[in-house]
Amino acid sequence: MAWAAIAIVALALAGCGSSEPAERAAFVTFLQTRVIDKPGVHVPRLTDEERDRLGAYGDHYAVIAEFNKAMDDSVSPKFKAAISSGAIRSLEDVVTRRAELQSAKAGIAAMSGALDDSLARADAARAKLDQPAEVKPVYDKAYDRLVTQPAAAFKDIVPVMDTVLGEAIELGRYIEEHRSSVRLSGPLIETSDPAVRAAINAKLESLQAKQRAVQSAQARLRSVVYGG
Repeated sequence: MAWAAIAIVALALAGCGSSEPAERAAFVTFLQTRVIDKPGVHVPRLTDEERDRLGAYGDHYAVIAEFNKAMDDSVSPKFKAAISSGAIRSLEDVVTRRAELQSAKAGIAAMSGALDDSLARADAARAKLDQPAEVKPVYDKAYDRLVTQPAAAFKDIVPVMDTVLGEAIELGRYIEEHRSSVRLSGPLIETSDPAVRAAINAKLESLQAKQRAVQSAQARLRSVVYGG
């Protein structure tokens, strides 16, 4: 019994010297003031002093930071390249730039794959975290702001961009197949064949509607990133 009493006292004394409560409080304050209270996506880089103050909770924040680094390194560049090469400025583009549009379509698929991989790694790492009751709800809000919402906004763009590029490629293919009866003049398309005119107009109307859907998805992404 005496040994047991000594052991309990020793454990209690060890607990009194733990820095975890201070690290926990610092982490909650950091997430609240540096992430949640800011509009949009803010991923502050920890200073050495902040790492010391957060202690083991720095590893919890690393899950969020590493996801965003993967977005910066892999997802965003693929997205920007696809948007650039897939830009359709005229009817002539859908005929003369079909190879670039195909490349953009492949780039959107690659972006989607990179995003899925990054999100899966972050979600798996998050699931392994053991967080006290004071930390978890605050961390969940920060994770939603910096991981879940941006990932969802990017994922919303994938199907509409894929459809737009697919329809643009198909329109270019159709015009090329009927080039003998079609003349492009700037933004206008002329043909003496009523069936060809009707088919092209239908494809154009569908493409324009899908482009509006892309613009809406991009607006949602900007709202997530910049706040709104």
